[in-house]
Amino acid sequence: MKLKIKQLATVQMGYSFRSRLEASRGGKIAVIQMKDLLQDNTVGCKKLVKVEMKTVKKHHLTQKGDLVFRSRGQITTAAILLEDPGKAVVAAPLLRIRITKPDKILPEYLNWYISQRDAQIFLTSRAKGTVQKMISKKTIEDLEVYLPTLQQQKNIVELAKLSARERTILSTLSEKRDQYIATILMQFAKGK
Repeated sequence: MKLKIKQLATVQMGYSFRSRLEASRGGKIAVIQMKDLLQDNTVGCKKLVKVEMKTVKKHHLTQKGDLVFRSRGQITTAAILLEDPGKAVVAAPLLRIRITKPDKILPEYLNWYISQRDAQIFLTSRAKGTVQKMISKKTIEDLEVYLPTLQQQKNIVELAKLSARERTILSTLSEKRDQYIATILMQFAKGK
């Protein structure tokens, strides 16, 4: 089965701040910005800037399981909120995606799906702009997602995590091997 994101989730534009964000000691609202989206497609909540905002509507607040979509730039993927950020908003130009049909799709699966080749081809083909590529809210809403069973979605997500972990371990192993060989060769060069 295939459904569009708008049939599975709500997509909302990030909160538009009128001026540059200034951290405030007394700030009670955290702001998720592009810099908080990590390479592993998760949101890093430890260093969120806190600001003072007089009025924040409830629909602007994020929650665990929300996706934050990069709508501008070369990378058009999403990052998932794996922990509760407390009172936090997503800053424009990011988009917030919230699952409305948890009986059909897992947020982790949608997060994985958006970064896959088929989804990336769709998004890239509809990007606007020449210098700064931009994906519109409508484009992300119209992205069609293949929906295996929830158990299959869990399995896909778990296998993707294990594959990413394997890549990290192999990369670390390769670096350590290179360091070891360089050390041995240097000792050999020094006649030891």
